[in-house]
Amino acid sequence: MIPRFAQLRLQRLAQGFPVLVLTGPRQSGKTTLARAAFPQHSYLSLEDPDVRERAATDPRGFLFGNAGSKSGGMILDEVQRAPQLLSYLQTAVDAKRHMGQWVLTGSQNLLLSAAVGQSLAGRAGFAELLPLAYAEAPQRFGRMSLDELLLHGAYPALLDRPVQAADWYASYVASYLERDVRQISRVTDLMQFQRFMRMMAARCGQLLNLNAVANDLGVAQTTARDWLSVLEASYIVFRLPPFHTNFGKRLVKTPKLYFHDTGLAAWLLGLSDAQAVAHHPMRGALFENLLVSEYLKYCRHLGLNNGLYFWRDNIGTEIDLLIERAGQLWPVEMKSGATFQPDWLRGLHTWARHAQQARRGEPLLLCSVPGHFASQGVTVAHWAEALLQLQP
Repeated sequence: MIPRFAQLRLQRLAQGFPVLVLTGPRQSGKTTLARAAFPQHSYLSLEDPDVRERAATDPRGFLFGNAGSKSGGMILDEVQRAPQLLSYLQTAVDAKRHMGQWVLTGSQNLLLSAAVGQSLAGRAGFAELLPLAYAEAPQRFGRMSLDELLLHGAYPALLDRPVQAADWYASYVASYLERDVRQISRVTDLMQFQRFMRMMAARCGQLLNLNAVANDLGVAQTTARDWLSVLEASYIVFRLPPFHTNFGKRLVKTPKLYFHDTGLAAWLLGLSDAQAVAHHPMRGALFENLLVSEYLKYCRHLGLNNGLYFWRDNIGTEIDLLIERAGQLWPVEMKSGATFQPDWLRGLHTWARHAQQARRGEPLLLCSVPGHFASQGVTVAHWAEALLQLQP
């Protein structure tokens, strides 16, 4: 097993909550992590039809008849498949408040969070597990070129199995459409929904314009909005909000769209090898997506309260990522090129002029230029070196 940073958060939550809820995309390693963090707990998967039937017909017997572990605890995998269990679990928790006794996992954040919020409010601690962070498997990821990494993505299964990334993502999307999409939403035309996913991939790293997407796809705007919610609830995409504080200019207030995994985005774009990535017009956007998602993983896995934003004014000057930590703003600009260009610093300098009254950290430029150096008040670092710093 590859050690996961989220295990630190899980074990910390287990000191103060009787129920732990671990969510994240399918195949991100939730089951493996839960069983590694709580090896004395018994384990049941509600993906199994017979287990799910027992949970539905006799929830009390299911919960209390399967607690024969050394710790008295239980891991319930994909618990959103049997939400009726949560009401009975509330009774069990209130009767015997042992911290960390119940561990619930799920791949559908929207459904599971709503169900837990109704039944176990105040009794549950939440943790998220996204695909692997670069710093969690640096030796394996370090063997890949940037283009290979963008194509390969960071799902654990792709590091453990001798399978082509394209074959794995094709199966992943087919399973996702048939299982998660049908459970979360009343999507009837799965081919149209997959077209929507491909259109989202073509817009990663860009300002989100759902009206344009709906028009191009020939669906209602409300449908496009609902489908985006499905992608977010199942951890396929996320939105990065703009930083709203007025630094003296009109600012863009539309969020940007990113995928939790660049490998999936690359597959949806039809990219099949690293050479195709290297020459594709979306390479820069995929690179930006990679780094933004890495910072998101760092915050989510460790449960940090850092705010993540981007900044863009009305004439297009942009900072790819603003990290708000303890009231201080840390600007990060991202360029995929391997030859340093002084004009890469222009956006950081423009932002600094407009943010004079803000508490600011040292600006950072991440790129493919080897080494680590300072230029005109900006720290310039190779992207891989910077990602290795994102660990507990």
